[in-house]
Amino acid sequence: QLVESGGGLVQAGGSLRLSCAASGRTVSNYGMGWFRQAPGKEREFVARITWSGGSTYYADSVKGRFTISRDNAKNTVYLQMNSLKPEDTAVYYCARRALVSGNYDYDYWGQGTQVTVSS
Repeated sequence: QLVESGGGLVQAGGSLRLSCAASGRTVSNYGMGWFRQAPGKEREFVARITWSGGSTYYADSVKGRFTISRDNAKNTVYLQMNSLKPEDTAVYYCARRALVSGNYDYDYWGQGTQVTVSS
């Protein structure tokens, strides 16, 4: 089970740190990703981190403002979000990236945490 936390209401320009804690299964051997879905829009990729934390990838829309990190000892992945904009408002989900039928895919998802950025 993946459980996100840390969402909330923040003013534009503010910061939030999201956490994704895994229970019942380890994620330390897997890449992890963050996604978001705004009302009326499709879910979109935000950031990804490899199992070791050695490589990270970001959507262009968040590059330079968001930072993904992980603590494998705590089985937790984080998303530090700075300089937040109203367009960052969405439900944020974390997911585990695994090899599924020969292709990498996100196979386990959290329930999401709401982030609302006011202007």
